Amino acid sequence: MSSPAASAPNPSRIFATLRAFQESAALNAAIELGVFTAIADGAVTALQLATKCDASERGLRILCDHLVTSELLTKSRGEYGNSADAAAFLSRHSPAYMGAMTEFLSGPMMMADLLNTLAHSVRKGGTLMPGEGTVSPENPVWVNFARVMAPMMMPAAQFIANLIPAAGPLKVLDLAAGHGLFGISIAKRNPEAEIVALDWAAVLEVARENAVKAGVASRYSTIAGSAFDADFGTGYDVVLVTNFLHHFDAETNETLLRKVYAALKPGGRAITLEFVPDDDRVSPPLAARFALIMLSSTQHGDAYTFRELDAMYTHAGFAENVCHLMETQQSVIISTK
Repeated sequence: MSSPAASAPNPSRIFATLRAFQESAALNAAIELGVFTAIADGAVTALQLATKCDASERGLRILCDHLVTSELLTKSRGEYGNSADAAAFLSRHSPAYMGAMTEFLSGPMMMADLLNTLAHSVRKGGTLMPGEGTVSPENPVWVNFARVMAPMMMPAAQFIANLIPAAGPLKVLDLAAGHGLFGISIAKRNPEAEIVALDWAAVLEVARENAVKAGVASRYSTIAGSAFDADFGTGYDVVLVTNFLHHFDAETNETLLRKVYAALKPGGRAITLEFVPDDDRVSPPLAARFALIMLSSTQHGDAYTFRELDAMYTHAGFAENVCHLMETQQSVIISTK
């Protein structure tokens, strides 16, 4: 009995990958034009959308048909509708609106620069950006990040808050706090939690605004400066290290984690949020792919495996490190002093 013939080579995956930027471009255009919000408002034909979005009927038809093929819109008898995901995250009427993230995720740094300079970054082994790339002191990119990326961080912020006691005195240091949602979510859950947020001064203005909106400003203080240089103080029950370690090499991270260790009370915990690939470094896909962003935007950053992160924390003095994988493919690591 003959063995089945091997499948013939197929270029479709190559073609789809080469044109993937068109998917981003179509989504960005639809967000900029307000297509998903217009549909939520009842404009469901190309003509109605053209009027509502101040664009051509032909242009709206072609764009919306493309979004149907991407399963972001539906189409029936010439009328468009939002998919469940689009209605939840892309209509400006939704409290979970994420459209503003395009300013960061599809801005020049993340899209055009990556597309045009990645081969050069691969040759060099690091970013072509000046200095240390996105982690250069006072880089304004993080003010934009803090303003537009908060909705994407809410699931992780809630996940981490649920790991923290909901009652009793609690002193929390939020390193590289950005939008501040990680510390703020803890403060909202625990009315006795005191949060100290550390970041560049301009970024902390965004965090303070969010603390005021959340009603926790009286329990929210700040330290302006670099996490590597600023005096943390001591006596913390929890130190949050969220979306930060991937920007630096292991030696630099260990230096920071020794400061974290010293700032914690005995038995205190560091809680880390990272994209953590498996030891094979190719799974899960989202975590594995994150390393490419670090290659193009930092000099020494990477997506670290749990084995690598465990070694960093152990070398810094921590007794135990436990990893929890979230549905978002990010991981939360709890390290105990």
